[in-house]
Amino acid sequence: MGQKDTMDQEEIYSKVLRAGRRTYFFDVRSTKAGDYYLTITESKKFTHDDGSFHYKKHKIYLYKEDFSAFREIMEEMMDYIIDEKGSEVISERHQKDFKKEEDSFSENGSASGNNFTDVSFDDI
Repeated sequence: MGQKDTMDQEEIYSKVLRAGRRTYFFDVRSTKAGDYYLTITESKKFTHDDGSFHYKKHKIYLYKEDFSAFREIMEEMMDYIIDEKGSEVISERHQKDFKKEEDSFSENGSASGNNFTDVSFDDI
């Protein structure tokens, strides 16, 4: 990578948001002309059956001339979602896990189907 490419990629200020299997990176970078722009990177971890893993990354470049319109639309979209669906997170995956636990509890009388043995400290 040449000197010019290094300057183009210079990180000025960064923040990280970890959200489960996804991580979001917010980086202020410098252009060749010395102006700043924002990159937003989503990195998602995928695990293979053998235990190895890889990351998929998606990146957005956001320049100052687009900040105002981007912010307006982003806020409008987030407000719409909250107004329509509320702020409670309901995901299909969580519902399946909850349903399995609920079914297991009702069938076995214990959460997750685990059979527990009562142990007193005198037994230890």
